Amino acid sequence: MTNEKMEQRLAAALEKTVPDDVSGVLSRCEARKGTVINMETKKTTKRRWTSLIAACLAVMLLGGGLFYQRANAVASVVSLDVNPSIELKVNRSEKVLVCTPLNEDAKAILADMGNGADLKGAKLDVAVNAIVGSLVRNGYLDSISSAIMISVEDKDTARAEKLQRELTSAVDGVLQTSEAKAAVLTQTLTQDAAREQQARENNISTGKAALVNCVLAINPSLKFDALAKLSVEELKDLAEAGAPAMPIGKEAAACAAEQYAGTTALDSVTAEVDPELDESPAHYEVGLHAAWGEFEYLVDAYTGKVLSGQRNLLTAASTPNETTKPSDQKPDPSGTAQDIGHAKAKSIALNHAGVSENEAYDMEIELDDEDGTLVYEVEFKSGGMEYSYEINAATGAIFKHEAEIDD
Repeated sequence: MTNEKMEQRLAAALEKTVPDDVSGVLSRCEARKGTVINMETKKTTKRRWTSLIAACLAVMLLGGGLFYQRANAVASVVSLDVNPSIELKVNRSEKVLVCTPLNEDAKAILADMGNGADLKGAKLDVAVNAIVGSLVRNGYLDSISSAIMISVEDKDTARAEKLQRELTSAVDGVLQTSEAKAAVLTQTLTQDAAREQQARENNISTGKAALVNCVLAINPSLKFDALAKLSVEELKDLAEAGAPAMPIGKEAAACAAEQYAGTTALDSVTAEVDPELDESPAHYEVGLHAAWGEFEYLVDAYTGKVLSGQRNLLTAASTPNETTKPSDQKPDPSGTAQDIGHAKAKSIALNHAGVSENEAYDMEIELDDEDGTLVYEVEFKSGGMEYSYEINAATGAIFKHEAEIDD
């Protein structure tokens, strides 16, 4: 059977099933013309499924939005302060949302971490370990007088205290592993709009702003902006000493020592400064590192006066090291070696210490034999310091000198 015949048979079958009664249908419709016919809309299964799917999608979108909001909502603000100040904002899961360096020193600490961007999404303890490790490598936590402060700000006091304990333990672990000597200070904070504004205006963390306010509570005559420039260890020592006055700061102490040593024009001389503001007299210990040796200076913390140390290191570089006895300082076998005398020995010691004769007291001078070499031992006190010198009796060269706080 051809396709054409098949189509003809199908058409005939269709006519028998649905008769051609167009005229009849039209006549019946004519009889009901003008009648309102109520139309009932049936809710199809398809529409019901469409509504259900839309509702499910709405719930999913709402749930997803809430999850996104919670995952990106700041639950706690953690700050780490030494002199570098670094702030980390974390969510409820203790994951870092943002890490911000608050000063130039902090930028150097975070330089190999994308300036803090690489820590986004990291667990808080991992991020803190990385930051503290960088602080150790950069020498901020080497000194026994150095300190790092951990501050946790959170509306939930229990969560803040939990984070404080966890972070203290983590930082202690890093310091012990690296044999760093720094102290760890911790505090928890509640939100304070005034303190946050102080922190923003001075480019410090809210944790450091809280420490500055503690010092101001002891001595309200001090200035917030000046205190904000001090390191955590300086602020800690200052508070413990009763904050009697505004210290000159590490940078000024290093400058005073270099001017005294005559090395300000030399880039090769570097300074390391440790504050001792809780001692009497309050001072900065400044170590100058030169190609020909290392030299220590004590600088008054409030006046900037150099309490001890060697003047003019450039001249000293061309003379024998003062802490090492020169090989050519042997006594004359004939016994005719020149003696500089007590007065000259005293003058050499006072000039070296930068102390006038009127300022010195308890002066003692003795001539002694040190392994076959005649030396003057000169001891005196001035300005709360005790000085001792060993001076070659024949040449006036200083073999050794010490300066320490007078107990």
